[in-house]
Amino acid sequence: MSKKSQAMDSDSTGAALDDAPLAEAVQAALAEASRQGASAAEAAASLGQGLSVNVRMGEVETVEHTRDRGLVVSVYFGQCTGSASTSDYAPAAVREAVLAACSIARYTQEDSCHGLADPERLATDAVDLDLDLYHPWRPSVDEARDLALVCEDKALSADARIDNSEGASVDAHEGCEVYGNTHGFIGYTRKSRQGISCSVIGTENGAMQRDYWYSAARRFGELDSAAEVGEQAAARTLRRLGSRRIPTCQVPVIYEAPVASSLLSHFIGAVSGGALYRKATFLLDHLGKQVFPEFVRIHEQPLLIGAMGSSSFDNEGVATAPRDIVSDGVLRSYVLGSYSARRLEMETTGNAGGVHNLTIDSGEQDLEALIKGIEKGLLVTELIGFGVNTVTGDYSRGVSGLWIENGEIVHPVEEVTVAGNLKDIFSNIVAVANDVDPRRNIRCGSIRVDGLTIAGE
Repeated sequence: MSKKSQAMDSDSTGAALDDAPLAEAVQAALAEASRQGASAAEAAASLGQGLSVNVRMGEVETVEHTRDRGLVVSVYFGQCTGSASTSDYAPAAVREAVLAACSIARYTQEDSCHGLADPERLATDAVDLDLDLYHPWRPSVDEARDLALVCEDKALSADARIDNSEGASVDAHEGCEVYGNTHGFIGYTRKSRQGISCSVIGTENGAMQRDYWYSAARRFGELDSAAEVGEQAAARTLRRLGSRRIPTCQVPVIYEAPVASSLLSHFIGAVSGGALYRKATFLLDHLGKQVFPEFVRIHEQPLLIGAMGSSSFDNEGVATAPRDIVSDGVLRSYVLGSYSARRLEMETTGNAGGVHNLTIDSGEQDLEALIKGIEKGLLVTELIGFGVNTVTGDYSRGVSGLWIENGEIVHPVEEVTVAGNLKDIFSNIVAVANDVDPRRNIRCGSIRVDGLTIAGE
C-alpha cells in the first residue's frame, strides 16, 4: 500500500499504526546480514492490534485486547539458508536474530533452489498501488459489547425454540507489514478486518441443534448489522430442527456457498508447488489437461479494490496479476512460489503465501434455481471433520444439510457422510450459482455436484 494513503480512515478513532519502526527493523536486519557476509537476505516485520468482545446469554464473557509484532529474517550463504525471528525491534535484538539466522545457515545443506525471488519479478512498479484495504475501526469495549448483545438478543428472541447460546462476538483488527530484501525491494502492506458473529442453540422435542452466522469486511460500515447477523444465525438454527438421517444413496449434492469454497481449497492444495515437487498430489502432471467441465473458469483477482484477498505483491515481493488457473475446464497453471518453481524448473506464479481472491465464475442461476432443478438430492450447509487425501484424491466428509425432493427442501439431515474422489467431484460439477460469498479469500457461489455417494442409514 502506498505510504501516501496511510492517513487515518474516517471510520476510526485514535492514531494509525506506525510502520516506521518496522521499516527501520527490516533495513537494519538486511544491513546486518550483509555485514555478516550473507550473499542475500530478506526480512518481514509486522505489527497488529485489535479488540474482541464476546458475550453469552446477555453477559460479557471475554474481552481481549491484542497487540503483537514480530520480525522474521532469512539469510542466504550461497545456496544455504537460515531463518530466525524476534518480537523486539531494538538494534541489539535485531542483530541477535540475524546472527542466529546466519548460524543456522552454516549448518544447513545446500539446495540449488534456495534464494530470493528473481529481481525482475519484484513488484517495483506496483508497490505504491492502493487497494483500499485499510479502514481501521477502533470501538470502545462498551460499543463492541453493545453490538454483540444486540446480535445475540435478536437471535434468542427470534423464536421460543432458540433457548441457548454459544455466544456472539464483535472483532476489530488492523495490521501492517513491511517486507524487504537485498535486491533493494521494500514493500508496505496495511489491512483491516472487522467482524460480527453469533452461534445459538435450538431445541425441539428434546433434540438440540446449533448453527451460526457471521459478517466480515474491511470497513465497519460494510458489515451486516448486528441484528441481521443474529436473525440469520437463528434462522439457520431453526431450519436444522427435526434433523434426521437418510438411507445411503447416490444423488446430486449442492454445496452451499459458505462451504463450497472448501472444494476449491482442496483443488489449490493439489496444484500447489509443495505437493507437486513432492509428488504428493492426485493432479500430478495434469497441466494442460481437462480437470473440470468446459464451462468452469477459476482465476485469481489480486487487485480487486477492498477485497479480502487483495495484494499487489506476494510474500517474496513478487508482483501479482490477474490470471487464469483453469479455463474451459483445463488446468492452465500451477500455484507456485520461487522455491517450488525452481524445484519444478518453472517460474513463480506470485503465490508465495497463497492465492489472492481465488474466484470461480458463476452461472446465471441463484441457489433457489439450483434447488428447483433437483428431483432428489442434498444441500450441504455444514462440513464436519477432515477426510481428504490429496495424494489419492479420496474424499469423505461428515455433513449436515437439507434434503431436497421435487425441487423443494423437505427436511433437515444430519449424521451422514458425503464420499467420492476429488477428481470425479471436479469433473461432475454441473453448475455454480451466483450467490457469491465475498467474506473470504476464495470467492464462489453454491456448487452443484452430481453422482456423489451419501452414506446414511
